Amino acid sequence: MKKDAKLQRKTRIHRKIAEVSDRPRLSVFRSNKYCYAQIVDTSGKTLFGLSDKAVVKEKVSPIESARQLGLSVAKVALEKKIKLVVFDKGRFAYHGRVKALAEGAREGGLSF
Repeated sequence: MKKDAKLQRKTRIHRKIAEVSDRPRLSVFRSNKYCYAQIVDTSGKTLFGLSDKAVVKEKVSPIESARQLGLSVAKVALEKKIKLVVFDKGRFAYHGRVKALAEGAREGGLSF
């Protein structure tokens, strides 16, 4: 039951994004321990992905770790000439680590 609701939320978000945008999407996944972000083009092909366990080397708070991940994603995206993206939070609420990742990506130069 709970899994069905999560899947429905994720599907609803992806459908809305696909209908209105021709930009690649910044897709976010948050586990209990780490955050993951990837840039996916409109056909569904993953261009690149990063996680905070690979990006963050020093011990910081989870929210700061997510912000640093957002900065790193923005840096790599700009190197690949990707400036405009659509933020895909998936089934997750826009607060805490998801919000920090989005703010870090904006600080890094991505527009969404």
